[in-house]
Amino acid sequence: MSRKSWDEYFLDIAEVVSTRSTCNRLHVGCVIVKDKHIVATGYNGSIHGHEHCDEEGCLLSDEKRCIRCLHAELNAVLHADRDRLKGAAAYVTHEPCENCAKTLAQAGIQRIIYRHAYPNKWNQHFLKGIEVKHLPKLN
Repeated sequence: MSRKSWDEYFLDIAEVVSTRSTCNRLHVGCVIVKDKHIVATGYNGSIHGHEHCDEEGCLLSDEKRCIRCLHAELNAVLHADRDRLKGAAAYVTHEPCENCAKTLAQAGIQRIIYRHAYPNKWNQHFLKGIEVKHLPKLN
C-alpha cells in the first residue's frame, strides 16, 4: 500500500475537523498548514455563547445559506497566529464561498485544496494569484 500524499493527508484531517460542526445543513472543516505543520483548524459553528443549528435550527438567508454559523475557513483564520498564515495552504472539505475566498486571500493563503465542489460564481474573483486544487476523495 502506498502512502497518501500530503494533500490527501491534510484533507482527511479536515474531514475529521468537520465532525465538530454544529450546522445541520453542512459539516465543513478547514486545516491551515505551513511547511507540513498544522497552523490552525476550524469548523462551521455558531458564535461562542450563541444557539447552535443542531439546537435551534439553521437561520437561512434569502439565498438559503445558513447564516447562524461562522464558516470553517473564517474560524481557522481567527484561531491562527496571523504571522504563520502568509504563504500557507488551506485544506477545506468544501469549496470556499466568496466570503471565505476573500478571508483566505486577505490572510495570505497561497494554496487552497478542497475535496467537495460547492460551486459559487463569485469566489474566483477573489482567488487571483492563489493556487486552487479540487481533489475529490479517492475510492
